[in-house]
Amino acid sequence: MKASLRQKIIEVCDEKIAKKGPTVGLSFYAFFANKNDNPPLLMEAAQWWIVTHELDHFEKAVKIKAMVEAMA
Repeated sequence: MKASLRQKIIEVCDEKIAKKGPTVGLSFYAFFANKNDNPPLLMEAAQWWIVTHELDHFEKAVKIKAMVEAMA
């Protein structure tokens, strides 16, 4: 996974956790604008989320953040 995508995921998770608490869930779409302006990056996130890790559509932000941080 690209470093820029890892950083974006961590930032979004931090924002969601700060606003809604540690039980907040999100999908990989949370890391992108409503307008799909970067299809290759969206597909990279989808591949990691769905194929590589077989995650549910919604997962806890703290779980996703921990998984991404463990990659570094």
